[in-house]
Amino acid sequence: MRELPVVTKNLLAINVIMFFASVVAARYGIDLDKYLGLHLFLAEDFRPIQFVTYMFMHGDFRHILFNMFALWMFGRVLESVWGPKRFLIYYFVAGIGAGIIQEIVQYFYYVTELSQYAYVALPGMRIAMAEYLNMWVTVGASGAVYALLLAFAMTFPNERLYFFPIPMPIRAKYFVLFYGLLELFLGMAPTVNDNVAHFAHLGGMLFGLILILIWRKTGKIYGPYN
Repeated sequence: MRELPVVTKNLLAINVIMFFASVVAARYGIDLDKYLGLHLFLAEDFRPIQFVTYMFMHGDFRHILFNMFALWMFGRVLESVWGPKRFLIYYFVAGIGAGIIQEIVQYFYYVTELSQYAYVALPGMRIAMAEYLNMWVTVGASGAVYALLLAFAMTFPNERLYFFPIPMPIRAKYFVLFYGLLELFLGMAPTVNDNVAHFAHLGGMLFGLILILIWRKTGKIYGPYN
């Protein structure tokens, strides 16, 4: 296998290290998500740095496996095309943008559905609203990863991709369009409660799209920005 580009390689390493660090910390009663996961800005545990740190935390092995596979698959190609600096900027802009959209969606839900209550009833317990808000924690590199999918499709729209269990190749542009529409449907569907931040995924794609369009308009999508 060709050697991984430097930024992709280091992002993979940091994510894996942080995942195993969170597993070890949990055995000692320390929840790293409490400090590094992204909390709603109204919550007591919110810190601005969480817009960055949440991208390196993951909920379980399947979560990090999917994200790291996508980062390896698409990140190495895009970094080779764009260069490390532009790729790193894109990754963090999309990831932070995903967090911003997630914050907006959660705030809208709080204002419209919960702000009039002082307590929330959960199965077997009743907790204060302030404590409940601290339980809203977003983790994962998915927002940045979905932005990588978008960037790959915009750069190589007709590249054929194979994804299990689909038995035939799909052009990248159609694959990303399908995933974007699926995320929108799952995010809007009132009956879906899968504990997945679908709007964060869409937010990453949105910020990624905006950045790519800016680069294209200014002629800076390629060039000596390595």
